[in-house]
Amino acid sequence: MRRLGDGAIHLFMAAWAVMVAFPLVWAVLSSLKTDQQILTSPWSLPDRPHLENWARAWEQASIGKYFLNSLVVVGGALVLTMLLGSLVAYALARYSFPGNRFLYYLFVSGMLFPMFLALVPLFFVVKQLGLLGSYPGLILVYTAYALPFTVFFLTGFFRTLPNEVAESAALDGCSHSGIFFRVMLPMARPGLISVGIFNFLGLWNQYLLPLVLNPDPANYVLAQGLAALSVSQGYRGDFSGLFAGLTIAMLPVLVVYLVFQRRIRSGLTAGAVR
Repeated sequence: MRRLGDGAIHLFMAAWAVMVAFPLVWAVLSSLKTDQQILTSPWSLPDRPHLENWARAWEQASIGKYFLNSLVVVGGALVLTMLLGSLVAYALARYSFPGNRFLYYLFVSGMLFPMFLALVPLFFVVKQLGLLGSYPGLILVYTAYALPFTVFFLTGFFRTLPNEVAESAALDGCSHSGIFFRVMLPMARPGLISVGIFNFLGLWNQYLLPLVLNPDPANYVLAQGLAALSVSQGYRGDFSGLFAGLTIAMLPVLVVYLVFQRRIRSGLTAGAVR
């Protein structure tokens, strides 16, 4: 019975993997076809790789510009989120002070608050600050969006680290900031990498926030650019260019996951076991 149950689980997981991977593989193969092949033979392999579709999407459809905008915004938000989130999480995990638990649950409650309820007041706040449609405005909003999860994850992770190392560093004359940056932060590297990857995946695919706070087409991030591309290329019938743009947008996410998948698992395990 146990083998039968394991076999059923493995069969279900294999079927689920096929269901998830098939649309991705189909989109990549379609990006290497001509429009005629996509319409007449949607399930066949391309006769040859039509890489000019990618070049056309990168240059003529401005996917390259949108890609660079996303790198700037997501990269800046990740740096700010990891710095502020690790500082807050370390203080909440290592120091006892009045209001410690209140602050912790305040950050946790931020994970439960529906984002769409804050869009209207957030729009007016960003507009009054003069940051509407700018890189700094999006970076700050992305940082605020990612901080609750970052603090929640890293607080539990910092609690698992041994106190003896920090105490030894303090006895050797190391300051509080020195203990954090030189001792505890390197020890927390698995957790930092894990939460950084999760934040990257979430921020890279973010669409609702830039849609409201980034109305300038010159500053569109990749999700906005793909939405505009789907409309324009759909009317023009350039489906190969559309699939090429989708594939370009997917590649960073796939590469990050494939390269760091072991880091994700090790970080989650280390943060869950004391």
